[in-house]
Amino acid sequence: MRLVFAGTPEFAATALRALLAAGHPVVGVLTQPDRPAGRGMKLQASAVKQVAQAAGVPVAQPQGLRLDGRHAGDAAAAQAQLLAWAPDLMVVAAYGLILPRWVLQLPTQGCLNIHASLLPRWRGAAPIHRAIEAGDAQTGITLMQMDEGLDTGAMLARAVEPIRVDDSTASLHERLARLGAELTVASLPRLAQLAPQAQPGEGVCYAHKIEKAEAAIDWTQPAALIERRLRAFDPFPGAQARRGDETIKVWRGRIGSGQGRPGELLALHADGPEFACGAGSLVLTELQRAGGRRAPAAALLPALALRIDELWT
Repeated sequence: MRLVFAGTPEFAATALRALLAAGHPVVGVLTQPDRPAGRGMKLQASAVKQVAQAAGVPVAQPQGLRLDGRHAGDAAAAQAQLLAWAPDLMVVAAYGLILPRWVLQLPTQGCLNIHASLLPRWRGAAPIHRAIEAGDAQTGITLMQMDEGLDTGAMLARAVEPIRVDDSTASLHERLARLGAELTVASLPRLAQLAPQAQPGEGVCYAHKIEKAEAAIDWTQPAALIERRLRAFDPFPGAQARRGDETIKVWRGRIGSGQGRPGELLALHADGPEFACGAGSLVLTELQRAGGRRAPAAALLPALALRIDELWT
C-alpha cells in the first residue's frame, strides 16, 4: 500500500521509523509547521519531519486543513499534494490537527490512528498523563479507523501495557511509542483480515489537554493523588510548590506515614522532607530550585535549611 504518514512528536516519529524500516512505501508525510524551541527559540523541525527528511520522504506542513478556515490556502495546497501522493492509507499518530472529512475520505482505505490508550478509555489529547494520574493499572495502544469524532472510530487491534508503580509520563511514553510502532507494522500486512469493532458505550472518558496551571501542587489533595500527579506531569508541565517567595519544582515523591495541616513540613528524612497532605503525607525525593537542575532532595536539604512546621503552598 502507498502510505501517507501524519504525525509530529517523538511518539509518532517512532512509528514512522518502524514503517520505513519494515519497507512500507511511505510516499509523503504531513507534520506540524516548524516551531520555536530551546533557549534561543530558533525554529525547529518536528521529530517526524527530521525522520522523513533523513529518509528522503516528501514533507508537507500546512497550518490548517479546513478548506473553509483561516488557513484555506494552506489546506488547498495540502489537498493538491495529497491527491498527487495518491495514498491507499493514511497512518496518523499525534498529528495535532483535526482531520476534516475530505482528508478522511481521500485515501482509498481511509485513515488509521495509533492511539495511546485502550479505547474507549482516555479519548483525547493526553491519554498517557491521565492514565498515570488516575492510578490505572494498565493502558496500551489501540489501532482505530478514524471518523469525524474525537477518537470514536472502530477499533482494529489493541495491545496492553502495564503501568508500573514508578512510571512517569516519560517512561511510559517511550514504551507505548515502541508498542504502537510494533502493533502498526504487524497489523498493516493483514489489514484486510482485521474486523472493525465499534467502541463500547460504557467506559468512555476523556484525557483533557494538560494545562500549565495544573503544575501547582494542591496540598489538600490526598498524598497518593499528588504522588501520581508528580509522575504524570513529568516531563511537562512538572509540579511545583511555593516556599515563601521561592517556587520549587517537585519531580518525585513517596508516600509517608505522617499527618498534619496540608503543606506542613512534618519531618526530614534521609531521602527528603515529609509534608502533610489532605490525606496522609508525601516525602519529596527529587526537587529542582530556580536556575538549578533536578537533584535528589537530600542533596538540596542543607542549602534549603528547612524548619519543621513551616508551610509550603
